[in-house]
Amino acid sequence: MSRPDQVAKNIELVREKIRQARRVLVLTGAGISAESGVPTFRGAGGLWREYRATDLATPEAFARNPQLVWEFYNYRRQVLAPLKPNAAHMALVTLENRTPDFVLLTQNIDGLHQAAGSRAVVELHGNIWWVRCCGCGRKSEDRRLPIPYPPYCEACGAMLRPDVVWFGESLDSHVLQTAYDNLERCDVMVVIGTSGVVQPAASMGLYAQQHGAFVVEINLEPTPYSRAFNVSLLGKAGELVPQIIEESPPSS
Repeated sequence: MSRPDQVAKNIELVREKIRQARRVLVLTGAGISAESGVPTFRGAGGLWREYRATDLATPEAFARNPQLVWEFYNYRRQVLAPLKPNAAHMALVTLENRTPDFVLLTQNIDGLHQAAGSRAVVELHGNIWWVRCCGCGRKSEDRRLPIPYPPYCEACGAMLRPDVVWFGESLDSHVLQTAYDNLERCDVMVVIGTSGVVQPAASMGLYAQQHGAFVVEINLEPTPYSRAFNVSLLGKAGELVPQIIEESPPSS
């Protein structure tokens, strides 16, 4: 069988599994947002001024120079502000609207899923449009561009920080428990645009599969888990996600 025929066969298989599923879980990573123009700030091109982004997104950097870190995050927010959800984001809204039990886990902090209309979103790494108080822990949405420095909590007066998970920090235990509860009970899991190297999200597909889920991966390139999943589709999320969702109406 030629490769195009195999791809078409795999797409039809995924459509059928989605049609049959009552519980669908989706996990998204940077790949889905990259098609909307969101920079990843990772790898050789991940520089802001002369700094590596991975050196600024840490609690240690914030403790040393909170103004510099806030300047970096204000820059990131200004880059994100005009960007729009793409076809993959919109297709996931369609899937949510017709699935009895749907959860969307995302590693992304850009808020594009919510902008598209997704409601059942679990943000593993936080949201760049929210701030958290370093003192009392109060969280709130703040879309000012830029956020004036220094930003202080209205409740207690302590400094605010971006409500995101930095390198070296643990994921919120409640968020993580919610993710694993849903991984254990889903019928189908769709993993979109993840590199398969950032834990714990990288192994979530395998965890769901071990609990009986049919797991589909959509990514530009193979990942360390591609051979383990039931189906791996290579290509752009904005093209493949609508194919497996919007053309897969539920059975009557």
